[in-house]
Amino acid sequence: DGPFAVINADDYYGKETFRLVHEELIKEKADSERYSFCMVGFRVENTLTENGYVSRGVCETDANGYLTKVTEHLKIEKAGEDAQSIMEDRTVMLCGCTPVSMNMWGFTKDFVTEAWEGFPEFLEKGIAANPEKCEYYLPSVVTRLIESDKAVVKVLTSSDKWYGVTYKEDKPMVQKAMADMHASGRYPEKLWK
Repeated sequence: DGPFAVINADDYYGKETFRLVHEELIKEKADSERYSFCMVGFRVENTLTENGYVSRGVCETDANGYLTKVTEHLKIEKAGEDAQSIMEDRTVMLCGCTPVSMNMWGFTKDFVTEAWEGFPEFLEKGIAANPEKCEYYLPSVVTRLIESDKAVVKVLTSSDKWYGVTYKEDKPMVQKAMADMHASGRYPEKLWK
C-alpha cells in the first residue's frame, strides 16, 4: 500500500545503496501525472566476475539523470579496465563506469498493477517465442512505462561493489569480501542475534 524496494534476494548491494533508495522513496513527488520510481545504477566494473559471462541491464539516462531505457545484455565480460558485451552480430565495448541495473528498484504500489496488467501479453508472446527461457524482466515493464510516458525513473548512482555468486568459483571471493567487511566493522558477522 506504499513505496517499496525490490532486490534480488541472493545479492549483496552495499549499505549506501539501501540508503539511496530509502531517501528517494520518502521524498514528496511533485509530478502526479506520472509514476515516480527509482533504481540504483552500479558501475559495470563493480559487478563483474573473473569466472565468465554475466547478464546485466545496461542503462541509458537523459541529461537530468532519468532512465530512458534498460537493455538486457546477456553475455558481458571483463575487458581490461572496461567490459564487453558479446551479442549475436557484434561485440559492444562498455566503459567500466557504464551504469547497469542489478535489480535494485524503488517503486510505488502502482508498479504492481502495471506489471500485472502487462503479464498476459508477455506470457502469450514469451511462450510462443521460447517457452523454456521466457522471463518477465522487471526492466522490460519499466521500459514500457517510460516509453508510454506513464513513469519516470530517477537513476541513483552507487559506488558500492555488488557481490553475488554467478558461478561456483565466485563463492570464495564473496566469502572473503564478507569476511573483510566484517573485520573492518562495515558489516556485522551475524545480522540477527
